[in-house]
Amino acid sequence: MSTITADTRPVASASGARPAERMRRAARRWRYLTNAGAAILSVVLLVWTLAPLYNMVMVSFESEGDVFSDHLWPPKASADSFWIVLTQGYWYLEYFWHQFGNSVFIGVMVTLLVLVIGSLTTFSVGRMRIRNGWLITNAALLTYVIPASFLAIPFYLIMQHYGLQNNPWSVIAVLVTFATPYAIFIFQEYGRSIPLELDESARIDGASPVQIYFRIYLPLMAPALVAVGTYALLLAWNEYLYQFLLLSNKQSMTVPVALAQFLNSDVAPWNYMMATAIIYALPPIATYYAFRNRMSSGLTMGGVKG
Repeated sequence: MSTITADTRPVASASGARPAERMRRAARRWRYLTNAGAAILSVVLLVWTLAPLYNMVMVSFESEGDVFSDHLWPPKASADSFWIVLTQGYWYLEYFWHQFGNSVFIGVMVTLLVLVIGSLTTFSVGRMRIRNGWLITNAALLTYVIPASFLAIPFYLIMQHYGLQNNPWSVIAVLVTFATPYAIFIFQEYGRSIPLELDESARIDGASPVQIYFRIYLPLMAPALVAVGTYALLLAWNEYLYQFLLLSNKQSMTVPVALAQFLNSDVAPWNYMMATAIIYALPPIATYYAFRNRMSSGLTMGGVKG
C-alpha cells in the first residue's frame, strides 16, 4: 500500500502543477494584452490632444495664414506673425495690449474677490459658528442648479440698467457670482482639517477675530487658497460668453472677444489669430505649472474631508 502511494504522489503533484502553470501563463498574457491596449489608447489620446495644439503652432508659423495645408510643417516657417501681434502691426491688433491688460485686470480682480468673499464666508460660518450658517453655504451652491448660459440675458439686462455695459466690472461681478460658491465649498471642506483648538488658544491669548483670520486661518488655508485662486483666474481668463455680451467696443473688450473679430473679414488672417491665441495662452500655462503642487494638495484635502 505504501508503494502505491509513493508511486502516485509525483504524478498527482505534476498534474496539479500543470493547471497552475497554465493559469500563470494566461494571467501573463492578459497582463501583456492589457498593457498593450492601455499603451495604444494612451497614444491615441495623446495624438488627439496634441494635434490641435500642433496645428495652432504650425499655422502661426505660416507666412500667409493658410489653415488648410498638405504639409506637416511650413516650408518657409516664419515667426513674423508673433512680431506682428507684439507690435500691434495689424488693424485687428491695434488694441492688443490694451485688451490684454483688460484680461489681466478682470482675472486678477475676480481672483482676489473670490478669495476674499469665500474665505470670509467660511471663516464666519465654520470658525465663528454663526447661527444658521449652513443656510448660507447651501444657498450658494444652489446657484449651480441653473446653467450659466441661461442667466446671460438677465445679467445683460441688469448691467445695462445700471449703466455697466462696456465696463470690466460687469464681467467681474458675473464671474465672481459663478466662482464664489465653488470657493466656499472648497474652503469649508478644507477648513475642517484645521483644529478649532488653535482659535480657542488664540482667543485666550487675547487675539481678536480679525487677528485669528489673518494670522491663523489664512496661512493654514494656503493650499486651498492657491487651488481656488488658480481656478478663478483660469475661469476669468478663458471666459467668452459674458465678455462677448457685456464688452462690445475695442477699448473695453478682452483678448478672447477680440480674437472672434478676426472671423469678420472675408479672408481671415489665421496666422495672426493663432499667434495671438498662443501668446494669450502663456500666462495661464505658467500660472498652472507654478502652483500645480499646491493646487492638487488643496483640492485633494477638500475632497477627502468631504
